[in-house]
Amino acid sequence: MAAASAVSVLLLTQRVTSLLLPPRGWAWKQRTMKYGTTTGRNITKILIANRGEIACRVIRTARKMGVQSVAVYSEADRNSMHVDMADEAYFIGPAPSQQSYLSMEKIIQVAKISAVQAIHPGYGFLSESMEFAELCKQEGIIFIGPPSSAIRDMGIKSTSKSIMAAAGVPIVEGYHGEDQSDQCLREHAGRIGYPVMIKAVRGGGGKGMRIIRSEKEFQEQLESARREAKQCVNDDVMMIEKFVDMPRHVEVQVFGDHHGNVVYLFERDCSVQRRYQKIIEEAPGPGIKPEVRKKLGEAAVRAAKAVNYVGAGTVEFIMDSKHNFYFMEMNTRLQVEHPVTEMITGIDLVEWQLRIAAGEKIPLSQEEITLQGHAFEARIYAEDPNDNFMPGAGPLVHLSTPQADLSTRIETGVQQGDEVSVHYDPMIAKLVVWAADRQAALTKLRYSLRYYNIVGLHTNINFLLSLTGHPEFEAGNVHTDFIPQHHKELLPSQKDTAKEFLCQAALGLILKEKPMSEAFRIQTQDRYSPFASSSGRRLNICYTRKMTLKDGKKDITIAVTYNRDGSYSMQIEDKTFHVLGDLYSEGDCTYLKSSINGVASKTKLIILENTIYLFSMDGSIQIGIPVPKYLSSVSSEGTQGSAIAPMTGTIEKVMTRM
Repeated sequence: MAAASAVSVLLLTQRVTSLLLPPRGWAWKQRTMKYGTTTGRNITKILIANRGEIACRVIRTARKMGVQSVAVYSEADRNSMHVDMADEAYFIGPAPSQQSYLSMEKIIQVAKISAVQAIHPGYGFLSESMEFAELCKQEGIIFIGPPSSAIRDMGIKSTSKSIMAAAGVPIVEGYHGEDQSDQCLREHAGRIGYPVMIKAVRGGGGKGMRIIRSEKEFQEQLESARREAKQCVNDDVMMIEKFVDMPRHVEVQVFGDHHGNVVYLFERDCSVQRRYQKIIEEAPGPGIKPEVRKKLGEAAVRAAKAVNYVGAGTVEFIMDSKHNFYFMEMNTRLQVEHPVTEMITGIDLVEWQLRIAAGEKIPLSQEEITLQGHAFEARIYAEDPNDNFMPGAGPLVHLSTPQADLSTRIETGVQQGDEVSVHYDPMIAKLVVWAADRQAALTKLRYSLRYYNIVGLHTNINFLLSLTGHPEFEAGNVHTDFIPQHHKELLPSQKDTAKEFLCQAALGLILKEKPMSEAFRIQTQDRYSPFASSSGRRLNICYTRKMTLKDGKKDITIAVTYNRDGSYSMQIEDKTFHVLGDLYSEGDCTYLKSSINGVASKTKLIILENTIYLFSMDGSIQIGIPVPKYLSSVSSEGTQGSAIAPMTGTIEKVMTRM
């Protein structure tokens, strides 16, 4: 037997407990791996051909295993977290991914210079590139992923459908042919019957995918899908499938090794999506019975064995309301949502990837892989849910997160002060929680979301709170049309901010004045100056001042009376509130401890430029501070005659009329 590789170390014994729940019987098992490598090489150093959150994720496991990590970075990522975490880091070019993270030649060159034995591609970018996997093989570098033949067969959706049908995996009716003329595709769409789904054969993550509901919109949607596919995966070949209305998106995690073994690690439900991209994932799938779970797993294993699969992969299925399921596609890489599978199985999937790439057998048999508890993953994005989830970019001026523990994971590649770049995916982080059952996990998820506070750009955190609190979501009645179906409840029209929050905002401003007045009093010798006192004290009368705040576009006038006992009376319209409180610091954050008409609360307070941000268990509130017209030279709506883009992007086509 060959000597054990550097990745052949003890599987760590780990038991995960929850502060609110009894200890769970955990799936980690202490065992010594004695398998030699089929490659005949040790893996002691890897290059991560990716960025951001997934690069950080791989580096953490590599560090745990004693494997050195090498990062690559573009100009936009020069000061990124994954660069700081890695043992070595190499610059590979300008911010656009085509010139950096998608440049196979540059990455291979770094791999040679840094003398790594293997490359982990993460997800996205080159992770499902048959050409890159083949290039690694030619250069004598281990590609931590499946063989290029599996990537080829599963990466081309038309080919994968044929292979799955031959393997006895149920598939959806569609067209997967070579004739890519507009007329041919249109004819097949009509034959299949609208609505249809048109997909790029090499697409993924919703890229190059469109739902077409009538022949009238076919041409426009086809052209749009082709443009997006060409830009993202450099291949605009399309396939057409019958669109199953309101289906569930259920996927199965599989693992194969070089010895012919394949196992499944149960299913994830990823049904709740916007813009054809996942936003909430959970494992196991709600309401799926053990016998259906077994059939799903066995079908996924058949799919993997049909292409001699090695490493981590995901077999995705469409499931109807009767729990019939049909093969959709196979992702030949680690998925964004892999942490929920790790949480319910106790298995480090990245560690398994490195072990199997080094030639070891799968550490556990199918019978040894057990499912315990329930896990959720919420993707936190820089986007505006109120503007059709338009992605955004900009600085993370303030960033604070819930406390990570054994049942709460925060997967991220950014920290306060970093910038979400226009050049890459706008995902800020993944919040992952585990509990003994679905309801307990959902409660923990909502609690943790309230402690995820971001200032500097629009995020979907409040939307995630609304989504996870919806009665139908709580009941597990999820499907891919969930957000459009419940749009009005999830994104209600803007309501006036509660007057109690306006009082908190006014109190925060008043209390922030105190240290500034104190500083002025110390600096000036005129102790009678009105600027040296913020108490509002007057002889024989109580001082009243008027403050104006902005609730959206609406100006709110608050009459604030300074009472002799240090409290305040605040009148908003015809209602008066008795208000008192103080500021205190906790770590790097400022909190407002207040009492409004006898109701005490603790609220995080951030005042930046002309906005007051309040974060509490009730959610987050933004209150504006009006700017005098003479201080505002340019309107926020832009100058007259200018055009404002709804999101950052690249102009692909300019339509003109002659």
